[in-house]
Amino acid sequence: MKTLRTPDSRFAPIRELVYRPNYINVEAGDRTLLRIHYLDEGPRGMDPLLMLHGVPSWAFAYRRVIAECAGAGLRCVAPDLIGFGRSDKPVETEDHTYQRHVAWMMQFIDALNLHRITLLCHDWGGLIGLRLVAEHPDRFARVIATNTTLPTGDRLPPEAFVAWQRFSQDDSDLAVGSLVQSACVSRLTPDVIAAYEAPFPDQTYKAGIRRLPMLVPVRPDDPASAANRSAWRSLSTFENPFLTVFGDRDPFTAGAERSLQRRIPGAIGQSHVILPNVGHLILEDAGDELARISVSFVKTESAK
Repeated sequence: MKTLRTPDSRFAPIRELVYRPNYINVEAGDRTLLRIHYLDEGPRGMDPLLMLHGVPSWAFAYRRVIAECAGAGLRCVAPDLIGFGRSDKPVETEDHTYQRHVAWMMQFIDALNLHRITLLCHDWGGLIGLRLVAEHPDRFARVIATNTTLPTGDRLPPEAFVAWQRFSQDDSDLAVGSLVQSACVSRLTPDVIAAYEAPFPDQTYKAGIRRLPMLVPVRPDDPASAANRSAWRSLSTFENPFLTVFGDRDPFTAGAERSLQRRIPGAIGQSHVILPNVGHLILEDAGDELARISVSFVKTESAK
C-alpha cells in the first residue's frame, strides 16, 4: 500500500491548533503500518470522550469542543481518520474500504485500551463509530450522534448527498476549504479555511476524500449494506444512553435523527436537540453549544 504523510510544516501556521499531536500505528492488513494522529486532552484517569470527525475534516474540527470538555474535566480523544488530517494517506482510492476504516479505528481503540467510551460522532465519524458501537457494545458507555446516521441503502439517499457523490468524482480540484464552507451556515475565517486545507498539499493526498462518499451504501445490494443492517440489529438492543444533536439546516441528514431515536432503546427519553440555524458541519456552526451539551450529558449520565 502506497501512502503519503503530510509534512508537519503544513500545520505550523494553524494558530488555533494549540494541542500536542500524538501518534500510534495500526496495521493495514498487508504488513503496512499506518500512522494515526490523535489529540488526547484532559485527565487520563477519566472515561474517554472519543470524537470521530467526518469528511473532509479532521480533528481540528473538534478544537472548541475539546477546549470546553477538557476544561470541564473530561478526557478528550480525537483521532484523524486514515486519509485525513495528520494521519497517513493511502494514495489509491481502492485502498479505502468501509470495512478497513472500521477495523483501523477499532485497532486504535484497542491500542489506547479505551473502555467506557462516550462516542461523539459526526458525518463519517458516525458511519464508522456506530458500527463500532454495534460490534463492540461493551466498550461504549454512551453515544452522542451529530448529523450522522448508519445507512443501509434500503431507502433513497437525499438528493443533496447524490449531488455530493457526483461532485466528489467529477470535480478535478476538490478544494477542501470551499467544501467545508459549503457545509456551514456561519462564515469561516480565512485562517480556519486554511487549517482545513492544510492536510492536503495536492491532489495525490485526496484519495480518501474522493473515495469515502462512494462507500456510503445507497443501494440495498451495496457491499456495506449487509454489515450495516447487522449493526442496526445490534443497535436495536443498545440500552446505554444515546443522544442526538442535529442542525436544522443540514440537507444530508435531515430527519435521520428520528430513526436513531425510534430504533435505539438508549435514545428513549433523552433530551434530543435540534440546533437552529446550523448546517451540516455542526462543529463549526455550533461547536461551543455542542460542547456544553456534551459536558452536561456525560456528567448527568455518569452521576446516575
